[in-house]
Amino acid sequence: MVVTTDDELRAILGTETIAVVGCSSTPGKDAHEIPKYLQNQGYEVIPVNPNAEEVLGRPAYDSLSEVEEGIEIVDVFRPSGEVAGIVDEALARDDTPVIWLQLGIHDDEAVSRAEAAELRVVQDRCIKPEHRRLLASA
Repeated sequence: MVVTTDDELRAILGTETIAVVGCSSTPGKDAHEIPKYLQNQGYEVIPVNPNAEEVLGRPAYDSLSEVEEGIEIVDVFRPSGEVAGIVDEALARDDTPVIWLQLGIHDDEAVSRAEAAELRVVQDRCIKPEHRRLLASA
């Protein structure tokens, strides 16, 4: 189901483990600064980036399917054209209840497949301002 309410977002943001697909090792890029913010807020951030050995002091995985830890949110910082493959990897796991597509990232067909598999989907929202708005001030 596509998540639209603040209560649903709060529940999602109440989790602990976020795999960030496209997590960047370059300071200043959103794909680095937002996961860094999440890490500083106490989340376990698992970087997924085949071009980096380590991001934010953690080993980076080449793909979502290689992540050994349990995942509660898959946060996507990749172009819309890559969403279908990322959703496929998430669907192949049994521990990924939420797909979060950052601002400007869309793939209606992939979102429909995720919803059909009963995953919750957040689309076209940035996790950092949503966290600040819903939890940081609480």
